[in-house]
Amino acid sequence: MINLKGIEKTFDGNKVLKGINLEIKSGEVVALIGPSGTGKTTLLRTINFLEKADKGSITIDELTIDNEQVSEKDMILMRRQTAMVFQNYNLFRNKTILENVMEGLIVVQKKSKEEAEKIARQEIERVGLLDKVEQYPIELSGGQQQRIGIARAMALHPKVMLLDEPTSSLDPERSLEVLKVLQKVAKTGMTMVIATHEMDFAKYVSNHVVFMENGHIVEEGSPEKIFTDPSQERTKQFVQELENPFT
Repeated sequence: MINLKGIEKTFDGNKVLKGINLEIKSGEVVALIGPSGTGKTTLLRTINFLEKADKGSITIDELTIDNEQVSEKDMILMRRQTAMVFQNYNLFRNKTILENVMEGLIVVQKKSKEEAEKIARQEIERVGLLDKVEQYPIELSGGQQQRIGIARAMALHPKVMLLDEPTSSLDPERSLEVLKVLQKVAKTGMTMVIATHEMDFAKYVSNHVVFMENGHIVEEGSPEKIFTDPSQERTKQFVQELENPFT
């Protein structure tokens, strides 16, 4: 479904991604884990061309793009296959919750206002916030804003959802709200790739875990494999440090 081959990215002489190869099946929930600054967010952003990789190819379904020969049209086509959920929500503050979710449907997908509103209400209801449709982002908690961000992404019916640390700015209670919504989304069969520090999510919601460090994929596999029987010593060290931080 998604195939990344030889993805490389350099910022100001610092090579952030060093030949990433990754296959993701349709319906998989993939958790990208690893130390901060290891390239997880950059990898997400290269998939939908918020950042263009320097080298390598990206395939989503039948669409394959070579980063060294990519056109603006190619990038637009790839972006339409994906939807991004950001850690800082990125909601329009001057628009209501309903208008925020409708925006992409009208502007990008050229749907009528009536159809866009119907879809938006369905997705807002899915995240449990239908009673907030006429409110503005500033009137919602951080957790509620992030749930609207998820509704906005779901409304576009993308081939894959990309989530960049969706709970990083939230307190534990609000974080749990968002993780429960993501668990529901996962059960719909949506393909998701999530950069996260939430190890419980990686363990219990994802079905494929990718451990990254220094721009490389060190190890990948099922949650059971990565968290109970990793084959790489660095993976084992990382997991043990998280589970026993004071030993």
